[in-house]
Amino acid sequence: MWSYVGKKSNPRWLWHAIDHRSGKVLAYVFGRRKDEVFLQLKELLEPFGISRFYTDGWGAYERHLEALKHEVGKQNMQKIESKHINLRTRIKRLVRKTICFSKTIQMHDIVIGLFINRYEFEVSI
Repeated sequence: MWSYVGKKSNPRWLWHAIDHRSGKVLAYVFGRRKDEVFLQLKELLEPFGISRFYTDGWGAYERHLEALKHEVGKQNMQKIESKHINLRTRIKRLVRKTICFSKTIQMHDIVIGLFINRYEFEVSI
């Protein structure tokens, strides 16, 4: 999920993985749209023993996921797209045309991370 910090030329990506059956967030990381950040997420997902990945066609997935475990396409992406809509509705700094935006990477990640921890992992603060 794309957003930005300060200005649109400074993009920030929320990478998250959800359970295909339950729709629950399993893990998330913040960073650029780079292979290294995807590998951080993949490392967080290893304890779950995931047998199938459903993604868009971005190259890092093809470079770092086994072809037999990876399926590209929109048909299995509805739940994660629904999560994106909910996040954009509830966190105004994720809306593309807004006057509410993060000025620092640290605040961007903290605000979104706290929201995810509260509503997805049911962690009370």
